[in-house]
Amino acid sequence: MSRPPVARENVLDAFEAILIDKGERFATMDATAKAAGVSKGGLLYHFASKQALEAGLLARLDALVRADLEEIATADEGPVAFFLRSSTTGGTPVDRAIVAATRLAQGGDAAANAALRRIREQWADLIRPHVSDATALDLVLLVSDGLYYNAALDGSGVAGPVPRGLELDALIALVKRAAQD
Repeated sequence: MSRPPVARENVLDAFEAILIDKGERFATMDATAKAAGVSKGGLLYHFASKQALEAGLLARLDALVRADLEEIATADEGPVAFFLRSSTTGGTPVDRAIVAATRLAQGGDAAANAALRRIREQWADLIRPHVSDATALDLVLLVSDGLYYNAALDGSGVAGPVPRGLELDALIALVKRAAQD
């Protein structure tokens, strides 16, 4: 597959950053063009409308999630451990795309809502064969959610603990035991 043009990627990067930093209402075509350092015409060359820009962001998210799923599936430590461990890291390209899509979903975007549901289902489908039952799957997904939430708010004084190192290893081992019993 050929690499997308740099200007197109810069526009998506700018749109994503505005969504993350300021929210959906501020992510206008004009603000995106300005943040990307392109003219409005340059923006419209790549994305004819805000809907096209949103679709481009969701297509990027789909590609990043496909790569993430492959990484989870092939992890040496196993899918459950890798999935939980990766829930404590933020700022990755897939994380940024998910946060941006969440901002769109918060604004009522049906396609973003569907994309986020699809991601959750894909993660569940990947983890399911590695746990004993539906309750164990829920355990893994909910612990992942909690780790992600706490990591996202780390340093704000609001969130709970974000285990690292041996603490994270112990938590993952506990969840794996509980999910495989």
